[in-house]
Amino acid sequence: MTQAPGTPLPPPEERRRLRETGSLTQAQLAERLGVSRATVRAWETGRTSPRGRQREAYAHLLTSLARPAAGEPKATARPEKRTRKPAPATAPTPSTERTPATAPTPSTEPALATAPTPPAGPAPPSRPRRSPFLTPAQAFDALYVFCAPALVRQTYLLTGRRELARESVERAFQVAWQRWPEVAVDPDPAGWVRATAYEYALSPWHQFRPRFQQPEPPPADAAGRALLDVLLTLPPPYRRTLLLHDGVGLGLPETAAETEASTPAAANRLLHARAAVALRLPHLADPAELHRRLAQLASAERLHAAKPPTVRMDSERRARFWTRAAIAFTLALIGATALTLRTAPAQYEPPVPPGATVRGVPPRTAPGPLSAAELSLRSKLRSATAHGPERLLPEPR
Repeated sequence: MTQAPGTPLPPPEERRRLRETGSLTQAQLAERLGVSRATVRAWETGRTSPRGRQREAYAHLLTSLARPAAGEPKATARPEKRTRKPAPATAPTPSTERTPATAPTPSTEPALATAPTPPAGPAPPSRPRRSPFLTPAQAFDALYVFCAPALVRQTYLLTGRRELARESVERAFQVAWQRWPEVAVDPDPAGWVRATAYEYALSPWHQFRPRFQQPEPPPADAAGRALLDVLLTLPPPYRRTLLLHDGVGLGLPETAAETEASTPAAANRLLHARAAVALRLPHLADPAELHRRLAQLASAERLHAAKPPTVRMDSERRARFWTRAAIAFTLALIGATALTLRTAPAQYEPPVPPGATVRGVPPRTAPGPLSAAELSLRSKLRSATAHGPERLLPEPR
């Protein structure tokens, strides 16, 4: 389906530059337009484009930012640029050798994510200029520090198990470190890790693990227990859609893309999930109130993630283990093949045919005591053989 271009908009890079020139954050711009911060981020990265009234309002706002007021000093945007320059510890960057340091774009609402912010104010004049590049380990650690705490809380809402939430997030980051060249150049590395963590957490094989067969202590708050019980009664696709849209704050297209469903299917799942929650908890029929309660439930649990170096070391250890296991299995297979070739016959040997019955010869009996007739016949044969003539002649009858 195609759509008319409508109100023209500048390129995605120009949209971000205009917002930064106007000293506006993504959250402030989203509040002015009445959308979520994830939607503004998608507009600035070029993944989606606004439509209808949102497009007109967005274009009008960008036009007003492009025409600064008369008499405004030209250097007003320089402190904003300096404040947006991230520190190496909080800036994940896509690269494997030398990675440009770009600040990560938060993919969650502030209630479900605690993201480190760069220090306010311009840098001191005597401070040396930092290198605009990060190593892969520094970029990974920055991404982990930025996303891991929020992901643990989100996964807890998805599964209702604290230990499984921590394990899922750590396993997702271990996979991300093993595939870092791919994750680093992804437009949304936080979304990549979040999707991997959700997939691992919702795996049906966890129910067969002994450590996850016993129930965990529920939340201390009665309202939190009721909300978590309702969430866990939803099917996993409905629960995931509700968490991404009403908890994390993603738009409907982004939610559909992350759950690998069409936009109508994601909307249908969202409506059914909201109806199920409103049926059990009528006071949460409002999506804004539901978002607030989800954030409050996630923040009430003290969930801690491991340190970034520990996750990287575990990832490398796991990769070494599976590499050695694959090598050992290959060597065992080669050895078994060589032994088979060594011991196998060099030529074809036909099998021994089964015995055939000869007419006139009594069948061979099993060993055992002889009967009286057999004993008499044996004694007769022995006596005739010992005392008979040298040559036997047939007697005429």
